[in-house]
Amino acid sequence: MARLIHNALLAGTVGAACACAAWPANAAERITVAWYGGNWGEAFKACVADPYTKATGVTVTPEIGTSTTTLAKLQQQKNAPTIDVAWMDGGISELAQAAGVLDRLDSAAIPNMAHLLPQAIYARDGSTYAVGTGYYSLGLTYSTKEIATPPQTWKDLWKPEYAGAVAIPSPSNSAGVPFVLFMAKVWGVDPSNLDPVYKRLAALDTALLFDSSGAATNAFQSGEAVIGAHFNVGAWDLIDKKLPIGFAVPREGVWATDARLHLVKGAPNKAAAQKFIDTALTAQASSCLATRLYLGPSVQGVQVSPETARKLPWGEKGSVKDLSLLDWNEVNARRAEITDAWNRQVARKR
Repeated sequence: MARLIHNALLAGTVGAACACAAWPANAAERITVAWYGGNWGEAFKACVADPYTKATGVTVTPEIGTSTTTLAKLQQQKNAPTIDVAWMDGGISELAQAAGVLDRLDSAAIPNMAHLLPQAIYARDGSTYAVGTGYYSLGLTYSTKEIATPPQTWKDLWKPEYAGAVAIPSPSNSAGVPFVLFMAKVWGVDPSNLDPVYKRLAALDTALLFDSSGAATNAFQSGEAVIGAHFNVGAWDLIDKKLPIGFAVPREGVWATDARLHLVKGAPNKAAAQKFIDTALTAQASSCLATRLYLGPSVQGVQVSPETARKLPWGEKGSVKDLSLLDWNEVNARRAEITDAWNRQVARKR
């Protein structure tokens, strides 16, 4: 089980707990929090929502969906939001900020922000709009029943023996657009002209183009997919369930991002929502998410067991500095273009 090592973090956590204990009697009785499905949602509930409710008495109602689905809801509800807090992935987070659906995160109302890694605080024009709650990476997941030797390269996806059993993300998933750009690096394609990448992806005989991480997990669990791109979180969840699944870091590497928390602009229960975010940034929550999801902790000074550490995106001895993080503003600048090309040149050929 994960343990805490910093006295400062302990002091901050105790302070947060005391603040929750003093929660006023007339405070909100319920907040709505958007988060992902499957084991992600289960972990968010166990590590953050349940401790928050126990401390405050405020019930958390989950709004389950992918990051892109959540952003669409926030835009639809812009003038009268029903969601108070939203988890969204890197990349979609920046789009939400640009869409004007996020409120500023105030360190006075969310004091545990002080314990975050500098890389986990996201600001624009001097205003913080998101905080990271843990890092994860996209690597190669494969069936150990069908594949005896771990795959060495992303190009293995195109091996004829895997035809009809490959899983890759679509642009509806937060991994989809950066996956296309990453494949350009794998194949040595000039990113200014991605047509050769689309041609290769269109020729790939896939089992599915997944919109959600849960769909990918289900495909590997059922055997529909034998090999493909999947997050370390989903792969290790299957491995821990004793399923014949492996996770590999190909020689071309992997890219990483994080799951972020946001305060919705115009949230109907702002004070309670801020307290929820503060709870998510405690050392206990961060270590819990690392233990359950193998998210690289975003809170400083959190240690985990060696068994958990080897499954983190940066490995047992690494840190956030070892991750290849994306410039999401560059990715988002091409999101519409890549999505359109994908729909025309890849998806339509299925």
